[in-house]
Amino acid sequence: MALTVVLTVLLLLFLLNVPIAFALIVSTAVYFLFTDNFSSMVLIQRMVGGIESVPLLAIVFFVTAGILMNYTGITSRMLRFAQVLTNRLPGSLAQVNVVLSTLMGGLSGSNVADAAMQSKVLVPEMEKKGYSRAFATALTASTSLITPIIPPGIALIMYGYVGNVSIGSLFLAGVLPGIVLCLSFMIYVHFYAKKHKLETENKEKITKKYFLFTFKDAILALLLPIIIIGGIRFGVFSATEAGAIAVFYALFLGLVIYREMKMKQLINALVETVHTAASILIIIAAGSAFAWVLTLEQVPQRMTEFMVNYISSPFMFFIVVLIFLLIVGMFIEGNVSIIILTPLFMPMIQQYGIDPVHFGIFFIVCISIGTLTPPLGTIMYTTCSITGTKVEEFIKNSWPFLVILIVAALLLAFIPSISLWLPTVFK
Repeated sequence: MALTVVLTVLLLLFLLNVPIAFALIVSTAVYFLFTDNFSSMVLIQRMVGGIESVPLLAIVFFVTAGILMNYTGITSRMLRFAQVLTNRLPGSLAQVNVVLSTLMGGLSGSNVADAAMQSKVLVPEMEKKGYSRAFATALTASTSLITPIIPPGIALIMYGYVGNVSIGSLFLAGVLPGIVLCLSFMIYVHFYAKKHKLETENKEKITKKYFLFTFKDAILALLLPIIIIGGIRFGVFSATEAGAIAVFYALFLGLVIYREMKMKQLINALVETVHTAASILIIIAAGSAFAWVLTLEQVPQRMTEFMVNYISSPFMFFIVVLIFLLIVGMFIEGNVSIIILTPLFMPMIQQYGIDPVHFGIFFIVCISIGTLTPPLGTIMYTTCSITGTKVEEFIKNSWPFLVILIVAALLLAFIPSISLWLPTVFK
């Protein structure tokens, strides 16, 4: 009875468009009205306990590093390098969009930040080259979904923390799937540009000197994910310490090497960091309290028993989870999904013998897809509001990208080696 009321209240608050974190806090508080076993102080204890963890500092550090990168001139250098890499390809500016998301994924760790940045920088330029605004917006939103699985993706850290899974292994596991998504989008853009005759003319070949110039500018930033993954994997530092190193590295590039960051920009970056980190941490705190209620009511055990009784094949399990997560992603923000659903799925994947690292990459890709779909797609609304694109036009242009993402999710589910090859090699 208590659980039914809690879930009903949560659904009503979602429909009333109450912010996710506060909806979770209120619905969890309602639970204590129906039980005499616990004091309402337990709610506060569970929220505080949910964020009272050293590994969670990694999120704060990587958010800080990603934001600092946007103030150091790294974004413009990455953009120039991506343009060099795609110069001779049909639809080269659209290809830049894809490549830049992949490169920036190793720096920002946030798909919303990536989508917002490219919506401001690339969509207007793509319009000048003849692309429709709706297509450019849909492409920008879709390619930003590469970011969560490219290390140091914030989603990878959250899943590793909640599910007690090695963050170093998750970082390695996200590299090849990120490349697969990048290549998939680039192939689609190639044929789209050919069909619509967009940037198909012969272009002047990039000189070796200019290539080396742009590469030299970008290499210091490109080294960051390599340093992070290598350091964690070889035991030089933990994921949390890697986040702190990333912050110092970003400051070093901005203040010493590129010298483009001024004191005013540093202050703005830190203020933006506080806002972004606070919004993530309050969701984690609220989600932790709500997940505690679900655990108390034995929801994970009941769901595991139900799934095992009716679904015997791991392959069928992946299909059911994919459909479930696509629906959930339409209504619930990705970080909240990770906090609430990870404890529910962990007992299930143990029953099916599925590697938690393999499942984590699949899980994050699936919930990310929901950010492109109505009614509550965060990436969809972010990009549309920045570019001035109508939601219905966005939906019309986004379906090919949704198909690519769903096919990619199925490939990740049924070919575990895509995710597990690098963690196995560097074990």
